[in-house]
Amino acid sequence: MSKELSPEELEELKHKHIRSFSTRKGRISKAQERAIVELFPKYELKYDPSKKIDKEIIFANSNPLVFEIGCGMGETTVAIAEAHPDVNFIGCEIFPSGIGAISLLLEQKNIKNVKIFRHDAVEVVKDMLPDNYLDGVHIFFPDPWRKARHHKRRLVSTPFIDQLAPKLKTGAYLHCATDWENYAEQMMEVLSGCTVLENKYEAFSPEPANPITRRPVTKFNERGNRLGHGCWDLVFLKK
Repeated sequence: MSKELSPEELEELKHKHIRSFSTRKGRISKAQERAIVELFPKYELKYDPSKKIDKEIIFANSNPLVFEIGCGMGETTVAIAEAHPDVNFIGCEIFPSGIGAISLLLEQKNIKNVKIFRHDAVEVVKDMLPDNYLDGVHIFFPDPWRKARHHKRRLVSTPFIDQLAPKLKTGAYLHCATDWENYAEQMMEVLSGCTVLENKYEAFSPEPANPITRRPVTKFNERGNRLGHGCWDLVFLKK
């Protein structure tokens, strides 16, 4: 008898790659639900594999462009964007609660330099990002998939980084952060193994900083410190 596939496995067959997130529906508040309907269309970028993004059309300027994978509830994304109005930010987030939350924050703070894909970042990178285009990439606290049998789901893997690195301009940065030590070690191994990237600090970053922005202390920092996990930042530059 053949094994019945889970919804996640069926999605992976459809999209031809292992997804680094679970599609299970999480909790969402009424305010977040309203924000998705009423506010998110102002900030949304539509996934279209037939088109490459053009920041000068999206933002009507030629400012540096930073791509963020996994905006979560949006606190870090919005804080960085507010502190750097002369930098454009494009984020990817798939969970409804996160989409609703970041839409509310962007509206409350009148942020004009952020746009969001509600789509799998792997497909956005593959299909819609031009080569040699990004000034920076943020991958802050991706799901660590703690169990060994799930490590294949981790986003920061050699196949994905080999796909992402060509999208960076020469001198652009890739900034990753995690509060899970085993994942930090994997990140270091994967990024160090990419021939077009070099470690800005030779080891883990001594502080959550990079050439354009500074990562705020997040709830993941606080949780990691509280539980004794620690937090690790890695900043690599495109050669």
